[in-house]
Amino acid sequence: MPAVSPESQASEALPSRRRRTPRGGRHRGDESFLLPPGSPALVLAVPGSAHQAGAEVARELAGLIEIEHTRQPAHVGYLEGDEANLRSVLAGLRRDKDDEPDAVVVPLSTGPDPAVDAAVRAAVADSPARALAAEPLGPHPLIAEALHDRLADAGLARADRIRLMTMVTAASGVIVATPGDATAVRQAEVTGVLLASRLAAPVFTASLNDEASVKAATEQLRAAGATNIALAPHLIGPEPEAALVASAAASVGAGHSAPLGAHPALARLSALRYAEALSMALSE
Repeated sequence: MPAVSPESQASEALPSRRRRTPRGGRHRGDESFLLPPGSPALVLAVPGSAHQAGAEVARELAGLIEIEHTRQPAHVGYLEGDEANLRSVLAGLRRDKDDEPDAVVVPLSTGPDPAVDAAVRAAVADSPARALAAEPLGPHPLIAEALHDRLADAGLARADRIRLMTMVTAASGVIVATPGDATAVRQAEVTGVLLASRLAAPVFTASLNDEASVKAATEQLRAAGATNIALAPHLIGPEPEAALVASAAASVGAGHSAPLGAHPALARLSALRYAEALSMALSE
């Protein structure tokens, strides 16, 4: 039997790409992924339980991933609770293929999160199915794009830098407020730089868990000349910190946008992280 190189093996198992008909707007030229029949399952690992506020966002994203990218069902596994728990979801995906994984688990988080990452690794290690853990969705330029869109949806930013309509509510400075500690804030700074480039306005990062951090970012923006400040939550929706967004914005007199939710950019990133993890596994 002829030898098969890792490269050719990966090309057979990885999602093929197709370019959709060009369309107008910022998303022109987006690429989607098509999975060959029998490919490993894509599983979104969601913080919290199936009954928490914002849990439906994961299900909506799974639908977007299937429709726009993979054309195969995407699964949702929660890290807490008994219903649709990640461990039980993975157990149900066991196949009779010994030459490739059964599933690739994509953490539904905007950046590295020690608690989420540890829970995903533990579920993957304990699963009877052969599963891989992918990287979290961010940091990535698509996260900045999604934050920009949510700010525009809230009337706090122009939709783009070409349509220069006057918007009296547009923010002259933005706080990217992320769940987690100082380490999470530093990681979110990458997204903040990308967002600042899109908005042509100063952007500082802060921790949603720390009111002093949000106030410090506000002071930095004021010092930079910002008079109208907006808070952009650097989270997807199921995270418990989503409940802190409105009060954090009110504490510094800022407007705020909604969490990212089931944004098409997150569906695209989920498919991308899946492909990256599978490619790396097959090339080892």
